[in-house]
Amino acid sequence: MNTKRNSGFTLIELMIVVAIIAIIASIAIPKLMSARISANENAAIATLRSIASAQAQLQSSCAIDTDADGGGEYGYFGEMAGTAGMRIYQDAGGGVGAPGWDPLALLDPAILPTAFGDVLQDGGAECVVARSGYYYKIYLPDVNNAGDIIAVPEDGAVGVGGSAGAAFPDSNNCEILWCCYAWPVEPESTGNRAFFINQEGDLLQTLNNTGAAQTAVLYSGLNSVPAYDAAFDSTGALTGMGANLGITAQGLTPEDGNVWTIVGN
Repeated sequence: MNTKRNSGFTLIELMIVVAIIAIIASIAIPKLMSARISANENAAIATLRSIASAQAQLQSSCAIDTDADGGGEYGYFGEMAGTAGMRIYQDAGGGVGAPGWDPLALLDPAILPTAFGDVLQDGGAECVVARSGYYYKIYLPDVNNAGDIIAVPEDGAVGVGGSAGAAFPDSNNCEILWCCYAWPVEPESTGNRAFFINQEGDLLQTLNNTGAAQTAVLYSGLNSVPAYDAAFDSTGALTGMGANLGITAQGLTPEDGNVWTIVGN
């Protein structure tokens, strides 16, 4: 008599195994996504604080002084990373000078890691930096205009202010003002919240969802980028980078219509 038996799994056993794997995956994958988002958001907060520290170090070193008055000025990513030429004082003769740009004037040693000089261009051909699922963008102030201080982003072509370096931040305002935003490369995947920091170390956040507010903005990728005044108050006598921060909890109205609050961690 042949007593040999064929070994293997039955169809029901395979279906049970597949069902168990599906249940485990349905529990584990959302937790992994949530952990990834949380890690990226915490990294963004830490990166903004590092940028603030680098700006303070650059300003105190007077490495950039475009009006030659002895007061150091804040900088862009390329300047602080030592990958782009810095803004300089350009003597036009007769004791008259103006901000200029020297492609060979590289900061040495650099204050930020050289990876921060690996810039991308957003939808406006302006510089942003990508780090751990977030984009970062620095704004430096322009001149005062009836209480309004607009901002000059980092140029995507040469790494200084304005179109191909044609426009530069204001020398005096650049000694006291700067701001930087961070927002997710892909919301709900690489991060959710958007963040802001400035020369005072004020670190703000918005949940970055439009909700019921029709004027709110969802920041995402390279084409939906925070404007220079997004987190500033839109209702006071001063506007732009010279205004108070639009902290919703303090009864102020942010320019972009989002709810901006102070970061608690």
